[in-house]
Parts: sequence; C-alpha cells; structure tokens
Amino acid sequence: MNTDFKNVEMTADEKMQAVTNLKKTMEDNFVSMGQLLSEIKRTKLFKRKGYKKFKDFVENEFNMAGSFASKLIGIYELYIQKLDIDETSVKEIGLDKLNMIKPFVKDASYQESEEWIEKAENKPTVDLREEIKDLRKKKKEQEKTLQDIYVEQFFEKMLNFFNCSRKELNFNLALFFQDSDLEEIRSKINQRKRRFEKEQEPQV
Repeated sequence: MNTDFKNVEMTADEKMQAVTNLKKTMEDNFVSMGQLLSEIKRTKLFKRKGYKKFKDFVENEFNMAGSFASKLIGIYELYIQKLDIDETSVKEIGLDKLNMIKPFVKDASYQESEEWIEKAENKPTVDLREEIKDLRKKKKEQEKTLQDIYVEQFFEKMLNFFNCSRKELNFNLALFFQDSDLEEIRSKINQRKRRFEKEQEPQV
C-alpha cells in the first residue's frame, strides 16, 4: 500500500479517510511495538548494535524519539503485563487515552484502575481530558498550604491595586526593592513570619 500522499491529488473526504486509516494502522501496532521495544530494552539487545543507551538505539535505528519509545513501553508494561488487560481492549481504548489515564492507574488499587479503564473505554477523548484537568485542579487546590493561600491573596490584592499584569507587577516590585536595605527587609520578614506561624498555632 502506497502511503506517500505528497504528490497525490485527494478530495477533502479522501484526506479525512486517509488519516483515519493511518491512525488505525498505528493503533493496531502500538501494543506490538511496545512489547518488542520492552523486550529489546529488558534484554539489552541494543548493545549488539553497538549502542550503550537504549534511547540512542531507537533514535538512530528507527528514527523514533526516545520519549515516544518509553511511552509505548510504559503502556505495554502497565496495561498488558501488570493489569493483564486483553490486547483487543487496549487497542480499542487507544494510545492517547491510555497515556492520559496512566498517572492515575499506575499506583491505584485494582478497583480504581478498573474505574479509570471503564472511563477511558466509554468517554470521548475530549471529555476524558477535561475530567482529568478538573481532577488535577481540585487536587492542587486541596494540597495548598496556608502560605500558598496567603501568597495568592497578596498578589491578587497587588494586581487589583496597580491594575497591571503579573509581569509588570514583578517589575514594579523589583524597582521598589532595588535600593532597599536587604538586611532590614530580612529582619522584618523574619518577624512577620514568626507572627504568622504563631497565629496558626492551635489555641489551647
């Protein structure tokens, strides 16, 4: 099958279909590629070709980014080897969605892993990406310390007062502190830090 479309006149529909066909070919093969690359890396077969590093081997021999090879290996080892999901299901979910949920699946319980797999099977890529984005945002909010909140409130107050961008505010602060007595500033900061920490101590 000729896959060189450079000099081929195609209609819009034909181009769409060609992309679909090529994507299907890639998704049909990413599991097998991950398996083979995993075995080559594990058994250090790349050294037979004179390479010391697996990354150099895949980049020079296959013109493939080392990061992409690692992605294929990671998908194969997690979903096929560790979770023992059948190859057909893995292919149907697709490389993109598997890679999106991977950070949540790799250290999750069996039940949590199954829930993420089910989401990846049933949700469109856009919806899944949006859910992951919201989840990360909520997690980040939950992990905020009192110091983080204090800093956010300070910058919000300053940005509103000066009615400027964060970049411009940084410049204004640099101008303000340029000729200041740094030792005096450090002393004041330490005093206020102790006061802040004392205010956060539980009342007995």
